[in-house]
Amino acid sequence: MTMQNLLVELFVEELPPKALKKLGESFAGTLAASLKASGLAGADAVVTPFASPRRLAVHVTGVAAKAADKSVQQKLMPVAVALTADGQPTPALLKKLAAVGADASVVPQLKRQPDGKAEALFLDSVVAGATLADGLQKALDEALARLPIPKVMTYQLADGWSSVNFVRPAHGLVALHGDDVVDIATLGLTAGRTTTGHRFEAAQPTVTLRHADTYAEQLASEGAVIASFDARRAEIVRQLTAAAAKEGLKPIDDDALLDEVTALVERPNVLTCQFEAEFLAVPQECLILTMKANQKYFPLLDAAGKLTHKFLLVSNIAPADPSAVVQGNERVVRPRLADAKFFFDQDRKKTLESRVAGLDKVVYHGKLGTQGERAERVRAISHSIVQQLSLATLPYTVDVEDHFKLLDHKAQQAARLAKTDLLTDMVGEFPELQGIMGGYYARHEGLRDGVAIAIEDHYKPRFAGDSLPRNQTGTIVALADKLETLVGLFGIGQLPTGDKDPFALRRHALGVIRILVEKHLPLDLAELVRAAVPAFGERITDPSAALRAFFGDRLAVSLREQGYSAQEVDAVLALSPSRLGDIPRRLAAVRAFSALPQAASLAAANKRIGNILKKAEGVVEATIDPALLQENAERALAEALQTVQPGADQQFEQGDYTASLQALAALRTPVDTFFDDVMVNAEDPALRANRLGLLKTLHGAMNRVADLSRLAS
Repeated sequence: MTMQNLLVELFVEELPPKALKKLGESFAGTLAASLKASGLAGADAVVTPFASPRRLAVHVTGVAAKAADKSVQQKLMPVAVALTADGQPTPALLKKLAAVGADASVVPQLKRQPDGKAEALFLDSVVAGATLADGLQKALDEALARLPIPKVMTYQLADGWSSVNFVRPAHGLVALHGDDVVDIATLGLTAGRTTTGHRFEAAQPTVTLRHADTYAEQLASEGAVIASFDARRAEIVRQLTAAAAKEGLKPIDDDALLDEVTALVERPNVLTCQFEAEFLAVPQECLILTMKANQKYFPLLDAAGKLTHKFLLVSNIAPADPSAVVQGNERVVRPRLADAKFFFDQDRKKTLESRVAGLDKVVYHGKLGTQGERAERVRAISHSIVQQLSLATLPYTVDVEDHFKLLDHKAQQAARLAKTDLLTDMVGEFPELQGIMGGYYARHEGLRDGVAIAIEDHYKPRFAGDSLPRNQTGTIVALADKLETLVGLFGIGQLPTGDKDPFALRRHALGVIRILVEKHLPLDLAELVRAAVPAFGERITDPSAALRAFFGDRLAVSLREQGYSAQEVDAVLALSPSRLGDIPRRLAAVRAFSALPQAASLAAANKRIGNILKKAEGVVEATIDPALLQENAERALAEALQTVQPGADQQFEQGDYTASLQALAALRTPVDTFFDDVMVNAEDPALRANRLGLLKTLHGAMNRVADLSRLAS
């Protein structure tokens, strides 16, 4: 069997840059998987994807010219149907044999084997392995069919009559098995060994590939193309870092921009450019966004993270004198920055307060009204959150009361103004800047810095890993904004389904969870939801129950992603803790308890107690009558519980959940002895009720931090 490395390349017109990375990975992965499934490539074959603006390719090691033949066993039919009483084949069997390419001559070789309660006939045969040409054709067809193409285009083939659908017009196909061309075809193309290099930098118009293994090297040396997406990306990073270091600066860190630029060039050449320093008077977020989004430039920052007037360009050509390229890009960026400056100057001519009335003309949702109505709901919910915070703060002194009055005023002011920047020219041009621009305009007007920060931060966290609001006012408005979205949309039945979440409700829920947990807020999530519902009046149906389940699912997923085990998460969330800020300490306590030698026994006992109490008739009261404690084991358990419980409860009330759980470890021996020596379901009703009361008391003491039965294996 001839084993050689394989190279397949599809040469096309410029592919969509934002999709190139996924296209390259899919093309290589699907084609290689198909070859492995057909037995042409081993499971340990090394798969190397290539993707540049004008090509998708893959290199696979150890590919056979022909797959090995396979012995297969095929079930035909039950013996009772296949053979007559004297062992002769029935017409049904002969028909089945003909269908699988056999005849009556193979009947003596058929095997009888048990098949359920009866016997069946099985045919052993050898299936010839696929040839590389056939297997690769199938693999290529499958790879192209499964490409995650964002938008298909239709184009004519060279014959002028036929047309095909593909992401971009294809102009070349290469298939090399070692140094031999494999006879395959697709999209009107027949495989060969020639490809095309860089449009302007290639040493010669076409590159004739000598061998599957020389693909990357020949494209680099003869075609001036770095074919590997990862290698090209790494080269861009290297050049960006070096160019920035020469200026004593650092390029902005943006993986999405880096991927997009990698998909735009075949031979990267980083050049340093600059713009007039006067534009730095515009908020740097605006300048950075316009340079990244419109021009694909890499802005340069100083050591403090402040934008400078220099930026880096990744060019696709490397002329001996790059000045024309530099000057051309500096000339192109100038109008973009001038537009940003114009928007900023114009927006500051109107106050945020003057824009509030305009929100009533902007529809938020057909069933939920305008942005103006939405802002009023956020304001009302913010007021409710401040009230809940004040009630949770003890001792409630005059100073505390004054603090919350001021906080309420600032939160309502920020909530009232938070959406007004949606009506500004800058946010109209760059929606990504909503909130950020509101903060800048608020500071320009001289509003309290705390209010300006709250306006800027009220969308936070915007994405996974984003920072939280920086001050208390911003935290309240951010919570109110997310709760308004969740309660409103759930209240009109707009729930996420499967992978569809057009209103980003999962992200909003995780934002609420992160704020409550990481800010250690003494707020009850269920009460937050209940208090938000009245802000909608008659527009919605109370979604509290659905949201409770939704938050529970999001919280469980989030905690498992943070590294907690499913058992630990289930044990804590089974109690539905009202204050999410307590959950990290509860999880830490459960993890510490699980490491104790007594943990497994106590968890198993807890599960057993829970089952006993579920099966008990009537209501079991958590009371113990010492006079009815007859057995030594039950007296010992009651005494141990009386000794341990007060300390464990005190530690629980103080928030020391780890110490509270660990104190319960002393109950292991009396609990084990109790179950060994005591009959819980005694015939005497009073005795049985007392023992159930003892177990109910024990169960309550053990499960204040978490449901320990969930830790039982």
